[in-house]
Amino acid sequence: MIKKLFICTVCGYVHEGVEAPDNCPKCNAPKDKFTEMDSEAASKIYRSDRTNDIHMELIELCGRIGALCKEGIQDNLDPKCVSIFEKARDEAWIIKQRSKAELVGHMKNGKW
Repeated sequence: MIKKLFICTVCGYVHEGVEAPDNCPKCNAPKDKFTEMDSEAASKIYRSDRTNDIHMELIELCGRIGALCKEGIQDNLDPKCVSIFEKARDEAWIIKQRSKAELVGHMKNGKW
């Protein structure tokens, strides 16, 4: 049996299976609210899956970098260390925001 992708027209949940679910796992909409995605739309989702995971990992890592930097700033060993921790914290924030913005762009383009 070949799996297909079905999208809930109510909330946008994407289901993978031989047929649409009886009810949407997200919003509980009935089966008739699902439409089968065409091969181009399905391909976008499958191809972007790993890239989206990488962005989410970057976001999580940047959060950890921020927490480490906060600890280093609070320790306040010397001004040079504090300066490096502040710069790293700020750079991690920028990377985190870039990845978030990219994920939003992916979703707007049907790559979620």
